[in-house]
Amino acid sequence: MYYVQLLFLLISLTSFLFMILGLIKPWMMLWWEDVQNRKKVIQLYGTTGLLFFIYLFRV
Repeated sequence: MYYVQLLFLLISLTSFLFMILGLIKPWMMLWWEDVQNRKKVIQLYGTTGLLFFIYLFRV
């Protein structure tokens, strides 16, 4: 159980780090998209980070 919580914590922290990097340079984090903007960065990485952070306390 400890390893699952650690995995969720690492995924959450990585997502928030990628979100911060994406807010500085959106094309670096959304290179596969046709349009790279800060709104998409927040939608993708912010949502992922928030969901895994919430799941961290549910497990």
